[in-house]
Amino acid sequence: MLTKDLLRVSRRGGGYRPRFADADSEPLAARVLGTYQGHVGEPRQALDDALTALERESEDFKLVRGFAALVERDCAFETRADVDPERARRAAFRAAEDVGVVTEREREAALAQAAERLDTDADALDRSLYADRESRQVLTDVDARWTPAELVAQYNLSLAQTALFDATEVRVRTSDPRGLVSAVKRLGLLYEIVKTDSGREVVLTGPDALFRATRRYGTRFARVLRAVVDADDWQLDATIDDRGTEREMTLSSDDPLRAPGVEPVTDVSYDSGVEREFAAAFEGLDLDWTLVREPDLLDAGDRVMIPDFAFEYDHADFRVYFEIMGFWTPEYVEKKLEQLDAVEEELLVAVDESLGAGEDVEVRDHRAIPYTGSVRVKDVVGELRAYEDDLVDAAAAELPDELRPDADVLTLSALADERGVSEDAIERVVFPDHERVGRTLVRPRVLDELANDLDAGMAFSDAEAVLDRYGLSDASAVLAELGYRVAWEGLGGGTLREK
Repeated sequence: MLTKDLLRVSRRGGGYRPRFADADSEPLAARVLGTYQGHVGEPRQALDDALTALERESEDFKLVRGFAALVERDCAFETRADVDPERARRAAFRAAEDVGVVTEREREAALAQAAERLDTDADALDRSLYADRESRQVLTDVDARWTPAELVAQYNLSLAQTALFDATEVRVRTSDPRGLVSAVKRLGLLYEIVKTDSGREVVLTGPDALFRATRRYGTRFARVLRAVVDADDWQLDATIDDRGTEREMTLSSDDPLRAPGVEPVTDVSYDSGVEREFAAAFEGLDLDWTLVREPDLLDAGDRVMIPDFAFEYDHADFRVYFEIMGFWTPEYVEKKLEQLDAVEEELLVAVDESLGAGEDVEVRDHRAIPYTGSVRVKDVVGELRAYEDDLVDAAAAELPDELRPDADVLTLSALADERGVSEDAIERVVFPDHERVGRTLVRPRVLDELANDLDAGMAFSDAEAVLDRYGLSDASAVLAELGYRVAWEGLGGGTLREK
């Protein structure tokens, strides 16, 4: 983005049209780049004077300043002084009080006195007094990312982004709606997907329509344009608040807009810190549910909705969608509730208590989870458990009352995977030919053989080797079943003892 004072737009015919640079502007872009590169090692004042001269030669001084603003982001300035400027000023002012400075000779005397105190010479002290002023800082490096052509491209993109900062609403039709929505969600923008006669249209709430966080939201809003211009075919229509006058701006893939390959669209992996925190906490749990980011498009009447997450049950073809209602305007909340009216899929909705919309969500037959600050994973897991109970009941009903596995030793986990159900469902089945030892099914014959192979006084490591031969990994459960405990003797290992 550029600063608002560098915005160049045409309002001809009541419209609102950015005045883009073209190939004819590349020589000017090259001169701006060259001006910076040619002033490395010189103070900013010399650089500013050279840019001012370039502005006077140019047909549009704002274009020069726009190019310069982009190049300067890759420049480094530093204060160069023999004496720290603040220290120099304190010493000089103290000496001036002692001398009583009125004339130039008295000033020289005060500087000489201050220089002596700082063990330097008067000229060095004089040069250091205001070396930290911006105009005297020295340009030390120009690490320009762009060629002149790329600088023009970045300028055009930045110009359009600046124009969008005053948008109240933006409507986008694109050949890559999925990529656009992905960027929109990661940037944390308010949006909806509307069905039109020609397909789907992504409608974004502009920064000028918000009641708070305008600067932060506006910066992210402007960055989404990079995702728009990456598509092969697109059109953007924006309603702009132009100092109280509503104007329409239209941009399309026919305009000279492209992303020159820097500043990635999103460095935000989630819409908000609330989502990021929830995802990290949920994925750290060992549950029978897999968290999916940005799942399917859901039909919501004349609109389309993409929930923030979905929970996929690992042991059945079942999915619960999850939406977090956080930083939204009252108007956007109302639109979201209208969408929820039309969504038929199972949906959990975490609702920021400040919105006061929890009851409205429940009325629409969706489960509401209130939160303040962050979504409690425990609350979400509790809701998933309710679904899981029904799924386990359904899976258990499909299983026979008895199962007789062929294997002598088989874990419940392996049998559940073989049957495509959860361990909870398997636990409801009777196994006439096996004993259940911990989480493992074992034939009585195997337990009898083990009883003969194990003795009190045997080293625990030897007992483990015996169990391994039978494919038994839960040593504690098996030894307890056979009447043994392990006596630990310092660091020397354990020994089997009878209970």
